[in-house]
Order: sequence, then C-alpha cells, then structure tokens
Amino acid sequence: MGKRGRKKERDFQTDNTWNIGEKQKKGLKQRTEHAALVAIIQQNQSEEEVTEYLDELQFLAETAGAVTVKRVVQKLAHPNQQTFIGTGKLAELAAFVEEEQLDLVIFDDDLSGKQTNNIEEALKCKILDRSSLILDIFASRARTAQSKTQVELAQMQYLLPRLRGLWTHLERQRGGIGMRGPGEKEIETDRRIIRDKISQLKKELEKIDKQSQTQRKNRGEMIRVALVGYTNVGKSTMMNTLSKSAVFAENKLFATLDTTVRKVVLERMPFLLSDTVGFIRKLPHHLVESFKSTLDETRESDILLHVVDIAHPNYEDHISTVTSTLRELKVDDKPTMIVFNKMDLYRERYFDDFIDDETKKEIEEELKTSIIKKYGKNCMFVSAISNENMSEFRNELKKQVEAQYEIRYPYQIKFW
Repeated sequence: MGKRGRKKERDFQTDNTWNIGEKQKKGLKQRTEHAALVAIIQQNQSEEEVTEYLDELQFLAETAGAVTVKRVVQKLAHPNQQTFIGTGKLAELAAFVEEEQLDLVIFDDDLSGKQTNNIEEALKCKILDRSSLILDIFASRARTAQSKTQVELAQMQYLLPRLRGLWTHLERQRGGIGMRGPGEKEIETDRRIIRDKISQLKKELEKIDKQSQTQRKNRGEMIRVALVGYTNVGKSTMMNTLSKSAVFAENKLFATLDTTVRKVVLERMPFLLSDTVGFIRKLPHHLVESFKSTLDETRESDILLHVVDIAHPNYEDHISTVTSTLRELKVDDKPTMIVFNKMDLYRERYFDDFIDDETKKEIEEELKTSIIKKYGKNCMFVSAISNENMSEFRNELKKQVEAQYEIRYPYQIKFW
C-alpha cells in the first residue's frame, strides 16, 4: 500500500490510536497500522543474530495487529544515549516515516524515557520498544482477573522510570493550600500515585494467589504435569490433543496467557495437565516478576513437558531460553521430557521434493540421533496437529506419571 492509500485509510482512524492490537468497540472497524522496525548490531552481536531478533519482533508486531513496512539496522558499539540510533540514521528514518506516513516505529530493545521523548520528537509518530509491544499483546490477551492484574502491574512498573521522558509538562511546580505541599512537583506526585497503584496491585495479586493456592489444594493428590516452552511451539495444540479439550490455539505469539488445567486419563492413569504462558527471548524482567504467580503451576508440577518447535531454525536457542527461565524459577531439577513438536512442518520446510523417501528417512534418523546425544534419551518426536507418534508419546508419558505415583505413594497400591 502506497502513501496515498495509507493516507486515505488514516482518515477513517478512530481515537484509539495508542493501543495497537486492542479490540475496538463493537461496530467500529479496526484499522491496520503500518510500522518500521529498528535494531542495532552491537560489538558482541552478529548480523544473523540481529536478523533473527527482528524476525521475532516482526511476528510480535503482526500479533499486535501491525504490518511491517521497513527494517532499519545500524552497526553501533553501543546505543546512543539520546536517540538510541545515530542522528544521521534517525534523520533518514524521519524522512521515510514522513514520506510513507507510517503510524509507528518499533525498537527491538528497551528505550529510556529520555530516548523515547527525543525519538518521538524527531519522527513525529508513535514509538514503541520491545517491552511495550509485548505488554500490549499481553493486555489484549488477558482474560482472567489474575492475568489482567499481572499485566497492569507490569505496565505500571514499566512506566514508573519513564515518566520524565514521557511527560515533560509535569516538571512545573504546583503546591499550596489544599494541594500537595510546598515544592512538590507534578512528576513527583505522579510517581507517588503509580507507586501506590503498584502496591495496591501487588496486594490484589496476593489475594488472587491465595485463592489459586486453595484451588490447587482442592485438586486432590493427583500428579501434575506442566507444558512449558517457547511461545508458539504448539503447547495449546498439545494440550487439546492429550486432554481432548478445546483450549484456544492460534499461530500467534502469546496466544495462551492464562493458565489452563485439565484432567487427563491415560489407560486409567489420571493426572492434571496445565498449559502455561510461553517464554521469549529478551522477555522484560518486570514481566517475568509479574507473572511468577501464573507460573506457580510450573513450580508445583511433578513433571515438565518441554515442547520445542523443531521446524524453527533457531530451536536450540529457544531451548536455551526456556532452560535459563526455568532455572530462574528454580524448577530445572524436575523430571523433564523434551517433546520435539511439528515434525510434519519440519519435513515440509527442509525436505526437497527431489529427495527420495529412503534419504529423507536417513536424514531424519541422523537428526534424532544428534538431538538425543545432545539433550539425553528423554526426547520424543511428534506432531500434535497430525497426531504423528502421539500414541508412543502417551505411553511414555504414562510411564513417567506412574513412576511419580510410585515415588509419592511407595506403600500404597493405587487402583484407578
């Protein structure tokens, strides 16, 4: 779509322009926003690595409802403290934004309030960084009181250090009788209001957590299995296949935000299966902190099913990201089965039509052998959507659950 088309489309935009991906009110047509992505290649990074990050950022933008028009990459030893990228590159980007009449520019790294303010002044459009984009997606996906409170808490924690850069008009003095006391600035009052709000949200989360703990206690003495993994690897599809339920699954990042728990019975062997929020590289720390209560299902589980998208070219990096996050949550010592999902998609992407079936089989066996050698024997290769190898996977999972029952009840014989 060219400049005129975007300009014509802009004429019909609604007032809600600062929440990309947010559901519009009934009866209003949601307008597609057009974005440019910006990243820098630092000394300790390669061009390929930054390209991968930008691919992921583009997928995040699409999930939020934006169309990527341009990518801007610059080699810098470190980010510019004032404008993140160099002033010359910023001027080029400003000219492009004006010419193409873009709606927003998304940066792959977190921006300070000062940087956001300077960039916004130069580009004259909406500015987002990776954290604010993820927060926007989380806000649109939140359905339960717990996830909504967690998202709001993360937003407040993100906003607090950026007040000065976002609203410079708050610098002026206000005070006097009936106001806030002599000498207190508006920005100081806003900080105090946000801190009070953060404190209130934390108390609300504690209350919700106690209710969740009570719910978990009421689930009885069954073994718990948690699905963990990178975002968009097929955890919800796996959940639907195993539990024969209808959990929301979509080919978008963070399709699942609220933890879902289902009872599953494999050959009269019952257990509880939970689907948790997916992990991602460069996940903001305050977001991890806010969602630790959601990940309590992972902490209290007996077995972890680490789902991996084997068709993704960077699945090894995804495994590393999930492993480090599990280590941070102190659950990396639990029995874990690594489930390499989307084998059908792997063949579709990497097998040429001219390769005969025998060669394909050999390549596949070599892949499985190398993975087992690297990650251990406790690996399964399946396709949840086409039900490939799911019978063998269910049998192996049943053995794992049975072993956990024997550990928990060594002197009891269970008749399920």
